[in-house]
Amino acid sequence: MSILTESKFWIATLERCVKTGAQTAVAFLTADLSGILEVDPIQAASVVGLAVVVSAATSLGSIPISGDGPSAVRAESLNAPRTQAHRAD
Repeated sequence: MSILTESKFWIATLERCVKTGAQTAVAFLTADLSGILEVDPIQAASVVGLAVVVSAATSLGSIPISGDGPSAVRAESLNAPRTQAHRAD
């Protein structure tokens, strides 16, 4: 069965796209060095949209490289249990 038919892959890819979009929006707003009301919303949406498309393309392009996850740089497994990366204590 192809990884493209599994919902886990698409959920992980969507999560990466949302994170990339949010990071790009923050970077665009802070790099402009102007007030938030002075930013061109069409241009900002265009930049964020392009970043999301590139994120999705990277996830799709990395399928044969890294196992069953959408990560291109590490062998991510969608079937592995999630662990906490940070501890509060």
